Amino acid sequence: MTNIAVLGSGRVGGTLAAKFAEAGHEVAIGSRNPTEVSAAWEGRPVTVTTPADAVRAASVVVNATPGDSSVDRLRALGDELSGKILIDVANATERGPGGMPGPLTYPNSSLAEHLQAALPDTKVVKALSTMLFPVMTDPHRLKEAPRAFLSGDDDDAKAEVTGLLGDLGWPAEWIEDLGDVTTARGPEAGMLLATAIMRRRGMVPFALTIAL
Repeated sequence: MTNIAVLGSGRVGGTLAAKFAEAGHEVAIGSRNPTEVSAAWEGRPVTVTTPADAVRAASVVVNATPGDSSVDRLRALGDELSGKILIDVANATERGPGGMPGPLTYPNSSLAEHLQAALPDTKVVKALSTMLFPVMTDPHRLKEAPRAFLSGDDDDAKAEVTGLLGDLGWPAEWIEDLGDVTTARGPEAGMLLATAIMRRRGMVPFALTIAL
């Protein structure tokens, strides 16, 4: 069992929190409106509290906050995040037409790199950013085998994240370690392709993969 804090209570954060709790982990959602959000989780094995309290009690933290504001939000939790693993699943884009994702916020870098720079004592691992959120916790729903790409500077942290992805339903052979945190630029730039796919096909479950 791992104590996991999920920052963000939207569809992505809620989906991940529910699945991790189902797998037997101790899960807390960190929300800026805990009283309001907790009503939706009443009777379920997930705690809703403030971001600082959620992170303080966790060893692994999931960033499911809006990517264009993640750095500022998490920098404010720097002390609580020190020494912990941060799984960054967010994509940092500007708002485009119709509320769809627009241009990349960090076109020559990545959100993961900016988080690692802002949180030098935290082990940032980029993961699960190349798929629609239902696939994060149910990769077998797709007709073809998807890939979950990992990027991060700490190999032990990536190994722990690989195990946690297994609890979400990801076979080890579907997880691709790309290398250090700078390799997050590729998966994050894939959001530009994902946006075009969503415009064309709608919000159907999909993920990027590798054909070998």
